[in-house]
Amino acid sequence: MTVILQKSLPYDVSQHRRLPGIQPLKMEDWLLRDEAFAGQMAYRDRLLAEKRDKVLALDAAARPAALELLDMVLAAAYPDAGAGDRVTRPDGIEVRLDRDDPLATLGRLVQEDFCILEKPEGAGEHVLTGAVLCFPASWTLAEKFMHPLLRIHRTVAPYDDNVGARVQRLFDGVQVGRPLWRFNQIWYMDADLHAPRLEADKRWLKGPEPYFRSERQTMVRLPETRAVAFGIHTYVLEAADVPDAVERPGGAAVAAI
Repeated sequence: MTVILQKSLPYDVSQHRRLPGIQPLKMEDWLLRDEAFAGQMAYRDRLLAEKRDKVLALDAAARPAALELLDMVLAAAYPDAGAGDRVTRPDGIEVRLDRDDPLATLGRLVQEDFCILEKPEGAGEHVLTGAVLCFPASWTLAEKFMHPLLRIHRTVAPYDDNVGARVQRLFDGVQVGRPLWRFNQIWYMDADLHAPRLEADKRWLKGPEPYFRSERQTMVRLPETRAVAFGIHTYVLEAADVPDAVERPGGAAVAAI
């Protein structure tokens, strides 16, 4: 188990909102960097090197969106990068900007995972056409890749047709320069950020769940390709660092979607 922890969250998880719990976000607050940056980035480097087929997928038709997203992240997180082919992260690691491998490059630049969702002409839902997903929380990229939103969330109990329709309207309506965000929360038995789980596998509870996991999820419209970039910044805290207002294990389950 790889343990990389934060001490606090940048938002109030005690405020429960009706699903899907979307809020507006300023573009300048899209990407965050916290005290776990060095540890998370080292783990991301290792996963991309050793488990690439598990944490990265990209449909050929989604490559323009992946390149556009890479450029947007570079502009936001590394504004001084200029036209060079390398950047140096805050942890001192130099990353080569490989535009032939945009999602792998992106995965080594920031703490956020990213899913690219596009709506094919005539389709009713957005489809997951690309992702760099180093830190899955009880799901597996291979089972979701190239599927629409409702199919992706079929194992999430609160995600019914009604919630699915509201989420699809959000994906249709998110505007360029006006991102949206939400958070989820769930207790875990271990702190490993890389926590994939197949749809057929149950989430067995073997004892106390001393770790609190929350994802800050963002939705950004890419102006050129019109794809939606769904970002996931993962926080894991020990129970002692979780605000008292947050419900502890043993209470009602909190959905992670």
